Parts: sequence; C-alpha cells; structure tokens
Amino acid sequence: MGEGGVLVEWDWWTVEFGDAHAGAVGVLVGGGEPGPVYFDVGSGADVPSTTHWSAYDGRYRRPRAEALRAVCACGWRGPAQYPLDWATIGDQPLYEADVDLAGPLADWNAHLSLVRDDAVPLPEPLAALLVEIAEQLTATAADTPLAALRAVGVLERIAARVGRQAAGALCDAGVSAETVATGLGTTRSTALVLLLTAQDG
Repeated sequence: MGEGGVLVEWDWWTVEFGDAHAGAVGVLVGGGEPGPVYFDVGSGADVPSTTHWSAYDGRYRRPRAEALRAVCACGWRGPAQYPLDWATIGDQPLYEADVDLAGPLADWNAHLSLVRDDAVPLPEPLAALLVEIAEQLTATAADTPLAALRAVGVLERIAARVGRQAAGALCDAGVSAETVATGLGTTRSTALVLLLTAQDG
C-alpha cells in the first residue's frame, strides 16, 4: 500500500533487494507523472485508487498514458521513455493490449545491476548456502508445510539475533547510515532504523 491509501502494484520484485528496489512501469502524461486513478464504486468514504500503468487508458475519464518508463521504489526513474501507439491499441483497455514492457524491464534491471555493484558482496560459501536453504524451504513447503513454517520461524529468530549483533558492530565502528544503505542495497531510512534498533537493544 502506498501513501494516502493508494494501491501501488509493483511489477517486479527480487528476493535480493525486496521492497527497497521493487520495480514498476511508470506512466507519463504531458511529460510528468499523473496522480493516482480513482475507481468509482458508489458512495462511501473509501475510494480505491491505483498507480498501476494499465489503469491509464483514457477510459471513464481517466488520464491516458502517453509514454511508459521504468520506476523503482527507491525513487529512481528510468531516463528512457517508451511512447504508446494508441493508433494500434485503439479503444481496448491497456491490460488487454499487447504492450511491450521489455524496455522498462531492461532499464530497471540495469538500475539493479548498479545497486548490486555498490552493495557489499556476500562471501561465496554464504551465498551458496542461502540458495540451498531457499531451495530446501521451497521443497519442504510443498511436502510438509508445517515443518517449513517451523524452519522459517527458526531462521527469523537467528536472523533477528545476528542482525542486531551486526548492526551493533557497525554502530560501535561509527559507520554512517548512508554507508550501510549502500552496502545493503536499501534506503537510508531502512538503514537508520537498523542502526537505531541496535543502539536501543
């Protein structure tokens, strides 16, 4: 859920960076990003809305997207714009049109590559172990879901304890929130919360 109750539907997401770098197809109208699209559901204080690109099709007095571009939850905006061919799309809803999203997806992946290059690398044995754990958990969830949930609980407790220790060590060393954010591939606010939590603990 985004600000003000606006439903933000991210198109792309990675386990590596989570919500910090979730990606989506952004919409441009008149050279800028339009506000959310609201859905008329009759009377009531709660009016649902969305910023998903497919809602900007000009139907029901909605804005009509002129071009698309990649956007990221971190605030990054792709420099390339991909105009929509409305002569080909016609009057059909955008979600039914065969819109090519390869360009925005490639731009977002290029952005992630830069984030990944700046992030601290994981030791190879640990990276391999994380992949193996993910595979084992996925298989266990399919075969014995209760056992998978128990394992997830154990991992969450281990991660929380080790995370506090690691964040505390960074605090003691005087590492800045900006450096932590870059090293983790996350936002400064998230890094600040991690450091403050370690100090409180």
